Amino acid sequence: MSQTLLSILAFVPLVLAGVLLIGFRWPAKYAMPLVFVLTALIGLLAWDMTFNRVLASTLQGLILTAAILWIIFGAILLLNTLKHSGGIASIRRGFANVSPDKRVQVLIVAWLFGCFIEGASGFGTPAAVAAPLLVALGFPALTAVVLGMMVQSTPVSFGAVGTPILVGVAGGLDQATLGGQLATVGSNWETFFHLIFSRVAIIHALCGILMPLIMICIMTRFFGRNRSWSEGLAMAPFAIFTGLAFVIPYAAAGVFLGPEFPSMIGALVGLAIVVPAAKAGFLLPKSSWDFAPASEWPVEWMGKIEMKIDDVAGRTPISVPMAWAPYLLLAVFLVMSRVFPGLKAALMSVSFGWRDILGETGVSGTLEPLYLPGGILCMVVLVTFFLHRMKAAQLGAAIAESSKTLLGAGFVLIFTIPMVRILINSGVNGSDLVSMPVAMAQLVANSVGGVYPFFSPAVGALGAFIAGSNTVSNLMLSQFQYNTAGLLGISGALMVALQSVGAAAGNMIAIHNVVAASATVGLLGREGITLRKTMLPTLYYLVLAGTIGLIGFYVMNISDPLVGIATAS
Repeated sequence: MSQTLLSILAFVPLVLAGVLLIGFRWPAKYAMPLVFVLTALIGLLAWDMTFNRVLASTLQGLILTAAILWIIFGAILLLNTLKHSGGIASIRRGFANVSPDKRVQVLIVAWLFGCFIEGASGFGTPAAVAAPLLVALGFPALTAVVLGMMVQSTPVSFGAVGTPILVGVAGGLDQATLGGQLATVGSNWETFFHLIFSRVAIIHALCGILMPLIMICIMTRFFGRNRSWSEGLAMAPFAIFTGLAFVIPYAAAGVFLGPEFPSMIGALVGLAIVVPAAKAGFLLPKSSWDFAPASEWPVEWMGKIEMKIDDVAGRTPISVPMAWAPYLLLAVFLVMSRVFPGLKAALMSVSFGWRDILGETGVSGTLEPLYLPGGILCMVVLVTFFLHRMKAAQLGAAIAESSKTLLGAGFVLIFTIPMVRILINSGVNGSDLVSMPVAMAQLVANSVGGVYPFFSPAVGALGAFIAGSNTVSNLMLSQFQYNTAGLLGISGALMVALQSVGAAAGNMIAIHNVVAASATVGLLGREGITLRKTMLPTLYYLVLAGTIGLIGFYVMNISDPLVGIATAS
């Protein structure tokens, strides 16, 4: 079989996933098992992988799946715990009292609070939280879902305390081979990894400055009484001020602290700056803005669920600072666990792993339940139980709801991530072929040549659109992007950064996330309308990120230690 045909064959699992999920609208729980089986067959029959290596790769993927599900569970559990304690209701009231202008509420509730939820929880949680929150503040359901989806852009690469980078990028790259190559040039994996996530932070910061303004303009143009762009642009000074208040600390955290903290720190600093500024009327237009009366809204805007701001029955309302305390504790605990070596070592000492699974060299997996964000999230839940004086039945309900939500995600991921590991580990085979991601890289590089960096974010976005996850897109495509850069003779670290940025932007059009957000406000069945609106900011993000990539490669000549080193197979 020719190299071109092999490269095309390597694309088949991704194409099949796209056709089933998008073309035929299959649920992922039906599509991904089929894609996994096809990937395994291609690995066995076309790539001449041994059955033992395919099985070892599958087991490695299951260990990685367990790590991701542990994080998801902790994130959802904290959210549900706050719902049952009355904390979320108090947070809603606090936001409602800041300003009556719906444009201001979008910036504070959807953008800044949504960015914080993304940083703490990830996995589509911001839209699912922000949408009902906005409806409770008087937004049409469709507007709330569209705005909630747009939050899933700039903060996403560092969402769920860095999971798309720590699990997606780090798990999607061949660290063993890269580490060996880096050692030959006097560098190491940690330095190279820092180059990737710091560049992710800088690119996102440049793209994210205008996202708050774009959110407002889409709201006033498509959902305002006058269908006006100008009513949104009137907020430009305050919206750009809000964007800067978020992206400056966000970028600084990404460069100096690590991938766990940028979205949370950017949001917390932004809230501390923007909320007092809004109360003082700083840079705000003289006239306030609101929607037309609800009686004039089109039927397609309306959801089936009426959201009310109320507290847990029979409970004294929790104060706003007390409601925020668990999220602040989460930030503090995460920082301590990553910054203090003694605590970090203690948490990492509890570890379950399998080195060289089934005797396959380089195929290993490790699970560190206390050090992973899932463990820290569960610790915060335990503190919250006592802090908010909850009843055991309330915590039990939160655990039950979180476990139920986890089952759906778990079934999809136990096929998706093993499929990705088979792709990545296919470089060891009986026919001396390059791995499937390298084969894809060769085909793309030969097709578009030096202009490929402009399309790199779009490839990442396609992965997120198909998989419904930045993390999974990075797992599938990071090695592909890295090797494309190697074939073009340009920085692999910057190319992988563009992949991560594009995969974050792709979350704005990820069908899974649209469905989840729509379900929270009773808007299921109208996902197509939402996607047509969120496509606009997605295109903005991908075009700007791609342009930044071209400038970085060919104008600024950004490099890394491995430029010129042969790509890994």
